[in-house]
Amino acid sequence: MSDLFPPFEPERVEPKRARFKPIPFRLIAPNVVTLIALCLGLTAMRLAVDGKFESATICVLVAALLDGIDGRLARLLKGTSRFGAELDSLSDFVCFGVATGFVLWTFVLHDLRSFGWVIVLTLACAMALRLARFNVMIDDPSRPEWQKNFFVGMPAPAGAITAMLPLYLQFIGLPVQDYGAPFVGLYILFIAFLTISRIPCYAGKTLGTRIPRDQVLPIFVAVVVVAGLLFAYPFEMLALTVAAYLALIPVSVARYRKLERDHAAGAMIPAAAEAAVEADSEPKI
Repeated sequence: MSDLFPPFEPERVEPKRARFKPIPFRLIAPNVVTLIALCLGLTAMRLAVDGKFESATICVLVAALLDGIDGRLARLLKGTSRFGAELDSLSDFVCFGVATGFVLWTFVLHDLRSFGWVIVLTLACAMALRLARFNVMIDDPSRPEWQKNFFVGMPAPAGAITAMLPLYLQFIGLPVQDYGAPFVGLYILFIAFLTISRIPCYAGKTLGTRIPRDQVLPIFVAVVVVAGLLFAYPFEMLALTVAAYLALIPVSVARYRKLERDHAAGAMIPAAAEAAVEADSEPKI
């Protein structure tokens, strides 16, 4: 009975239950954007099954756009976290590795039967390896500052956008779906190679941080023209953008090599000066 009716102790203080601290919204907002991108990637797979390839392509493109926004939003709101980085990588793998490969398989690669499925697996695995390498390189403290303006290999969102070039060409009237399965397969293998390669691709993270005053109005006009063309001729502009991006990769490689040589030369000068100082400090016989 004593357990049912414990004695009343007015002096006894019950310990307070531990409560979780509320999380600021600035930490949640970038993850919400990432989850929306993940939902778009999964929705693209359903739309591809229904034969709505144009809507599926738009879902992947919007997911790539949101992938570029969530990281910048996290840095702007000072809401970066390890959890957000891992969630972003998982979302990128689903959207740009699994969903993109599945859309391409449903679109044309199924005509190649087993070889087409091998191509889809290659693209998905290449995206996973590329994202894993990116996560490892973020934690490298010895990486020079100038290298942060270059991606090692083609980034996953750009890889998905360029891999969907056959869809853009189909939408503007080329019979890719009827006759282009072998060429599409070879092209996807090429994109998969670019994602896992060590070819430097310009990231453009410092692009536009400082703009000369005399170039502000021309930039505004150019943005309006490009936006108008993109809305009027979306898939034509996307096809031209992909072609221009692929054509600029050799330019990015040349720029990277030049900066690498300049960095090596700059590192050799202090080393030579230090060696000269040590030689002068040695006792003369």
